[in-house]
Amino acid sequence: MDFIAGAIGGGLSTAVGYPLDTVKVRIQTEKHYKGFWHCVQETYRTEKIWGFYKGVSASVLAVSAVSSVSFGTYKNFLCTICKLRYGAADAKPSKLDVSLAGAVAGAVRVVLTNPSEVAKVRMQTQRNPHPSVTSQPVSKPKYQGSLHCLKVITKEEGFGGLYKGCSALLCRDCSASAVYFLSYSALCDWLTPAGKDKPGFLVVLLSGGFAGVLAWGLATPMDVIKSRMQIDESDQHKYKGLIHCVRESVRKEGAKVLFKGLGLNCIRAFPVNMVVFVTYEAVLRFTDRYI
Repeated sequence: MDFIAGAIGGGLSTAVGYPLDTVKVRIQTEKHYKGFWHCVQETYRTEKIWGFYKGVSASVLAVSAVSSVSFGTYKNFLCTICKLRYGAADAKPSKLDVSLAGAVAGAVRVVLTNPSEVAKVRMQTQRNPHPSVTSQPVSKPKYQGSLHCLKVITKEEGFGGLYKGCSALLCRDCSASAVYFLSYSALCDWLTPAGKDKPGFLVVLLSGGFAGVLAWGLATPMDVIKSRMQIDESDQHKYKGLIHCVRESVRKEGAKVLFKGLGLNCIRAFPVNMVVFVTYEAVLRFTDRYI
């Protein structure tokens, strides 16, 4: 049920945060935007509302699968640790146990996440004006959809193209996932009144939202590098690897480049992770009670 609840929560959260994710990716990877509102206005002016939802189909499927794996791996690994250390799977874990289980969940999800992240970033940064805003014939875009994008990448760049930016994504997800589950668990414990064995839904909403903000605050530098490595197509070869991408980005744009989209990530993270955790907890409690 942890796998199923995680999948439902992840899928619903995508609908909430995807437009802001598109804006975030464009700000991180393209220099000509002056800020958040400029990017929103330009995207809407040239591509209308659909410009904010490029690559959403692959993202919904991927986030559902990834969220399922993330929550399922976290809970099962945590139970295994507790059984080994304390003799019972339902024993109260330490903060180190929670962090370790979170980091493992983050590492496992990278295998599933990376191909969809590459397709999402390529789709989000692809330029194809909406027919209503140009009098010129609209040329056929290189990527005609998420699945077509994956097919083209595999054909042009090989299977390895689907795992571009994997090193940055691994750094991002291991550290962020450890902080994510640790902060959620700690906030739930802190906000739940003594004597109650489960947090109320308001506590879940607040804890999930703040856990998401803290995790993305930590993850943003590697998120910037990951996005830049993933849009580096086969005919460009701008970056030779993680360290080279960091060095080149900082050299050309200063250290502040690593924090592009930080505010946007945190704003997006609060409602998205509220939805993730409240859906996750609701599904588990519903099944515990009625099934």
